[in-house]
Amino acid sequence: MYLNFLFQDSDRIEKLIHIAGSSLLPLVEGAILYTLPLAVITFILGLIIAFFTALARIFGNKLLSGIAKTYVSVIRGTPLLVQLFIIFYGLPSIGITIDPFPSAVIGFSLNVGAYASEIIRAAILSIPKVQWEAAYSIGMTRAQALRRIVLPQALRVSVPPLSNSFIGLVKDTSLAAMILVTEMFRRAQEIAATNYEFLFIYSLAAAIYWVICFILTLIQARIEARLDRFVDVPGGIS
Repeated sequence: MYLNFLFQDSDRIEKLIHIAGSSLLPLVEGAILYTLPLAVITFILGLIIAFFTALARIFGNKLLSGIAKTYVSVIRGTPLLVQLFIIFYGLPSIGITIDPFPSAVIGFSLNVGAYASEIIRAAILSIPKVQWEAAYSIGMTRAQALRRIVLPQALRVSVPPLSNSFIGLVKDTSLAAMILVTEMFRRAQEIAATNYEFLFIYSLAAAIYWVICFILTLIQARIEARLDRFVDVPGGIS
């Protein structure tokens, strides 16, 4: 029905073509300048947080493990949008004001860190204890065994879920529009507010998100294939 409405006359077709042509560049620019950088930066920072959180939960004392568990529980138990609002709109009430983009980086990084820590923790724990014992038997310390034996195997286990997390993060960056970050969805909102073609503009933005995620899915498949070729060798990691 919407397609019939879109194409009911030639004037409207020309109008939509003009809107699409004038909107595409700002949307792509928002994706390149804000959406993708925000996703990459927060994913890297989130992985760093996740790694140390996972280690704290596995090897830390009761205090460190308790802090890590509480952090993961709080982040996973509250909506991401609420977390962003607390950082950007709530902290100024106690004298802490952070610009939109850094606020988004903090919020998304903490969120990624909590969820990814569970992936990394599960990957490390999935490695059989015999691997640790074999490393200790040849004189390795726990740190050496972790770095040389366990982490390379855990990497293969964690790549698929972490890749999916990154693709999900790219889509979640649209929430940054709610704290005034001019990423792609924010651009779409601004454009739609000027021409009132909300469904068409949002559909155009959705199509760009889909293209980005489709490309990332292809990259993910290639990475996994390369890792499979690396580990699937005689006597290698199965």
